[in-house]
Amino acid sequence: QLQFVESGGNTVETGGSLRLSCVVSGHGLNFPPIGWFRQAPGKAREGVSCIKSSGSGTHYVGPVKGRFTISKDNAKNTVYLQMNELKPEDTGVYYCAAVTESHGLCTYYPQKSAWGQGTQVTVSS
Repeated sequence: QLQFVESGGNTVETGGSLRLSCVVSGHGLNFPPIGWFRQAPGKAREGVSCIKSSGSGTHYVGPVKGRFTISKDNAKNTVYLQMNELKPEDTGVYYCAAVTESHGLCTYYPQKSAWGQGTQVTVSS
């Protein structure tokens, strides 16, 4: 059973930076592709970035492209999300989850596994 523990959220001012961490367990020898998602108050959860199982491919949604960087450290079973130039619209609870791969790309379709508790990111204007 895959499990995820997110951390690193905080309150920062506009233009600030944060690095989120996602520790993955229960995957055995096969580190799954991982997606970062966020949920703003009153809105549905949305995909933000994902990384392939091999780590060789990544994807970012338009609003975060050029500001966020996803990476992974297999030795630490951890996926990171470096967030720079933060904006108030980046505010929300950030989650990581195992996702699927399709046509050589990671997707934002979560695999059937439990979500972590998330980590709160608040960007003040």
